[in-house]
Amino acid sequence: MKRLICALLLVAMLFSLSVPAFAADPNIDGGGGGMGQGTGQNSWTPGRDGVRITIIRDSDNTPVSTPIDFANGANGDIVIHFGSVNKIAYRSSGLTPHNGNYYSIKPTNDMPRIVSSNGSSNITAIRNYFCREGTIRDIANAAGFDYDTLIGGEYKILLEPIGYFKYNSVMFAMTATEAALYNKQVGNGLRSKMVSLSHKNLPLSMFLETPDLGFPAWGGSTTQAQNDETIIANLGLGIIRFSEPDPEPPRESNVIYRCDTEVVTAVTLSTGSQKTPDNPAYARFSINGSTYSHNSIYIPDGGSQLAWVKWRTPKEPGYVTITVSSNCSVSSSEIVAQIVDLDKNPPPDPQANDRNDGFSIPSKPSKPNVTSLTWGEWDCWWHEYWVWHSGSEDEDGWWEDEGWWAYAWLSYSANLTAEMQTKPDAKSPTASGKTMKSGYGLNANVSAQVRSSAPSSHITGAQTVVAYFPEFNYTTYWRLLKRLNTGYYITFEFQKNKYSTYGRPCHFSPVWFPDGRYTTYAECIDAWTPAGMLQINLTDNLTIRDSLFSDWHIRPIK
Repeated sequence: MKRLICALLLVAMLFSLSVPAFAADPNIDGGGGGMGQGTGQNSWTPGRDGVRITIIRDSDNTPVSTPIDFANGANGDIVIHFGSVNKIAYRSSGLTPHNGNYYSIKPTNDMPRIVSSNGSSNITAIRNYFCREGTIRDIANAAGFDYDTLIGGEYKILLEPIGYFKYNSVMFAMTATEAALYNKQVGNGLRSKMVSLSHKNLPLSMFLETPDLGFPAWGGSTTQAQNDETIIANLGLGIIRFSEPDPEPPRESNVIYRCDTEVVTAVTLSTGSQKTPDNPAYARFSINGSTYSHNSIYIPDGGSQLAWVKWRTPKEPGYVTITVSSNCSVSSSEIVAQIVDLDKNPPPDPQANDRNDGFSIPSKPSKPNVTSLTWGEWDCWWHEYWVWHSGSEDEDGWWEDEGWWAYAWLSYSANLTAEMQTKPDAKSPTASGKTMKSGYGLNANVSAQVRSSAPSSHITGAQTVVAYFPEFNYTTYWRLLKRLNTGYYITFEFQKNKYSTYGRPCHFSPVWFPDGRYTTYAECIDAWTPAGMLQINLTDNLTIRDSLFSDWHIRPIK
């Protein structure tokens, strides 16, 4: 298919040298909003913008040209810029301010307006301009790249919008990514003075429709100011391709849940305007045909907060696509949850003639515990501030409340504790304490408790315990324990073993297991909070000494 596209491109070029470069595929979209008013020290002139351009090798997403800046103006008044650095490079490097000597190239044909000043996206004109043959030839010439090689399908073009503006009486040139990085350096100073440009219209002038270069497609707000991290991770870039995009990877889940389990699903809301009791934020989660809402969320200007819902997963395994909508920017507008059933892989029926001569006792698994998580939410109230206004000769004076919305962060935490005890089953006739002969069953009891300062709508108790055993190298087979109660203090035990003559809730140690330590390993999971899942890993030991063959023998009947 790539050959066909290249061939069509060449034929079209022969007959139409001035029409758009048809085979160039723009992966760009855009948005924006109103600008507000500037000041003498902090200002931007609409139409004064540019684009940073880098040629990228498609096979490994490596930049192969030095970034160049296209701009319609001369930009000789730029005092501070950050050099020729693209968005990919900022993944591994920081900002380096340069004083003067800023250089930009004026293309043969003027560029359309890149950065909106009134919220009207100019993305169609931008797409058409950068897909034109003349523009691509200008880019190839400026970058010192062969034009035919550039459009041959092995390369693509990274575009980044540039803003030229005055900040604190100094003229700057910076891309959207540089604006976000610089704002972090100056302690939110840039955002406080130039938010409509630096954190709204500049980054939202270009973003991806489909993922590329390791950057995701943008599905958040196209009219609200964004925070630094969102801009760095998602905004201020477009791609021009000359080949088909990479095929979408196989479906992957963002999170794994267990069947028929109460879970908490959360996203991060961000906003550039304060959310108050008069205008609260909300998040709506569409899950399996039902809508779950988190309402009355308050967030200060430029702040963020988790939004979450608690719901129960289906009883059958599969995938559930969760879509999230909000009146704020959302960290994920779509979450794919994989629902798994852990009760499908219990150990097989043990046999008296089972052998495993080469067996050695494996090391128990070493997985990290997550026994404590913290999160929070904003509280908001009106702070009254009464001011007396004097009247005039014809008007009495009056008091007026000129207060403001005040915010406080309410912090919550949750902690998980648990313990497991194993012991020989009651049908093991010669067991003593925690010592038994191989071939007999053993029992396991787990107790787990979640303690939290949060309301119950934020959390769940531990709901799942899965046990693994040394004879299966702690991987091949496992047992899902049975919940004996519900709540925040919960106990578990083995389910009844279908191979037990007496229907005992036990696991049979293999008759061939060597003398020594027999360690059961269990994972206590599914204690959910808005900040994620609490998990604790448990072990307990028994001692194997001799085998059940020593307790039983066959003799002829007299």
